[in-house]
Amino acid sequence: MNIEYPMSNVNAKKENKSRKYDLEERLINFAVRVINIVEALPNTRSGNHIAGQLTRCGTAAAPNYGEAQSAESRKDFIHKMKIALKELRETKVWLKIIQCKNLIKTEEELKALIGECDELISIFFTSIKTAQKNKKVD
Repeated sequence: MNIEYPMSNVNAKKENKSRKYDLEERLINFAVRVINIVEALPNTRSGNHIAGQLTRCGTAAAPNYGEAQSAESRKDFIHKMKIALKELRETKVWLKIIQCKNLIKTEEELKALIGECDELISIFFTSIKTAQKNKKVD
């Protein structure tokens, strides 16, 4: 996410543009990692149920963030960011269920993915709070 304000020199603007997509790329990589976890789930009734739920919420943050980038207003931006945050929180719950039930063998990847999910939740939470604060200033 491009949190920094653009600076006047050309190099800073170029760097800012390249950094603009860092969060989007991170969210896409997160979604791919979620899909990898889903593919490792057992082909059982519970495994299939969790797979469907996790696929939906675990891949939703990236496109919702993309929609937020095209928001029509600050209020619309905040709303779309809150949707992405909600999906990330749901993803974390499903990942923890998988962990508690020991449904996959790649425990280290699962722990790393839960950690990444926590970091993304923090980023979205902070971004929403900042946007809400700036909304009051406008």
